[in-house]
Parts: sequence; structure tokens; C-alpha cells
Amino acid sequence: MIRFELVTLDGIKFGEEVHEVVLPTSDGYIAVFPDHAPLVSIAVPGVISVRRKSGDADSRLEYFATNGGVIEIGNNVVKVLVDEADREDEISEQEAQQAFERAQKLRTDARDRVSIEHAQALVDRQASRLKVAELRRYKRR
Repeated sequence: MIRFELVTLDGIKFGEEVHEVVLPTSDGYIAVFPDHAPLVSIAVPGVISVRRKSGDADSRLEYFATNGGVIEIGNNVVKVLVDEADREDEISEQEAQQAFERAQKLRTDARDRVSIEHAQALVDRQASRLKVAELRRYKRR
């Protein structure tokens, strides 16, 4: 087992022993299992997946939408430090879709580099939230 800690600006969002964590990094998604090599990496906006027990089916995975941050892995502890993270049951798919569409419009209307980058960050964040909402809907089937 590994200790997974998801820490936001508001405090610890998740802190438990788990079997596997899949994390979005700048080099792609990585899966972390017990005895993973030490690593420090950047987390990018995306979906964090958590498998509590080794025998758990994919339908039992838990999901978090994150806006990116820092990942530290060592001694069977995975710490992810982010500004925000939303657990799957905290996301309304309809609201996430509407927020995604608003963010896309902001990006389309942006005229300078700073505005474009800000709007793109919003698009990425809302895309992650929308993906988690879709995964939750898929799990319910």
C-alpha cells in the first residue's frame, strides 16, 4: 500500500492508504504503485484516479479533477499539492459543461497573450472537471 495525500489550498482533500494512483504529469499520465521510485514532477490539469485495493475493478476507481501542481513520490508516500481539486461527487456535469463553454468563449474573445493564457487555463480546468463528471456517469451504468 501507498499513502496518497491530495493537498489543496483549503487543506487535505484526500489522505489514505491506497493501492494505485494515476497522475497527470507534463510527460503524460503515470501510475504509482507500492515501492515506486522517488520522483518530483509537475502535475498538469487533468484527472487523478485512485484504486483503493489491488482487486478493485475500474468501476470502483475514485476520480479527482485538478488544475495542476506539484507531485512528490518517495517511501511509499505520494503527495500532490494543488490549488484546487474536485472529487467526482462534487461536480455537476451540467454546470461543468456550461463552465467549459464559457471558458471556450473567453479564449475565443481574448485579444492579448495574458488573456489567452488565462482563458486556456480555465478551459483546461473545466475540461478536467467535465471529464471527471463523465467518468462518474460511466461508473453508474
